[in-house]
Amino acid sequence: MECAPIFCTKRLLVRTWRGGDQPKLLELYGLAKVIKWVDDGSPLTEQEAVAWMAKTRSNYLSRGYGMFAIDDRKGGELLGFGGLVHPNDQVEAEVKYAFFPNVWGSGVATEFVSGLLSYAQEEYRLNRVIATVAEENFASKRVLLKSGFGHCETRAELDGSLTDLFAIDIGTGVSHPIRPFADIGR
Repeated sequence: MECAPIFCTKRLLVRTWRGGDQPKLLELYGLAKVIKWVDDGSPLTEQEAVAWMAKTRSNYLSRGYGMFAIDDRKGGELLGFGGLVHPNDQVEAEVKYAFFPNVWGSGVATEFVSGLLSYAQEEYRLNRVIATVAEENFASKRVLLKSGFGHCETRAELDGSLTDLFAIDIGTGVSHPIRPFADIGR
């Protein structure tokens, strides 16, 4: 899988995945403090990583976008993965991201999401973009609010957990109904 730069921000180089990213993908999605916010909280298996890499390549070909690798512009260190996806072929593009814990709290997630929205608007003229977040993941909620998203609803999942839905119309910059920031949590 050949790597191509997608966009840059002040500190980040966002690029397509390459075959050599698989060990870092497994490492990141194997960390308990990261994976607890993803799906059922189970670490990514090697077979799942291979399938995800193939699906991502297919998304690049069919949509022009998908999940990307996020590197530090200066040192080239891989900081995490993120992008726009359509889980279960949903109509709306959904923002997804995960970063290694050593960069949590540094603002790179907000920088990535804001850059991703600009890229999606400029390149693909996407309208409404959504994000789903576990109700207790307050850090990701703050990232989305800082990036212009608004909270739309809280959904009950089959397992009894709650998921918050956020959305933004990136063409207009209009966020959807917002709960006051103080209500999102600390």
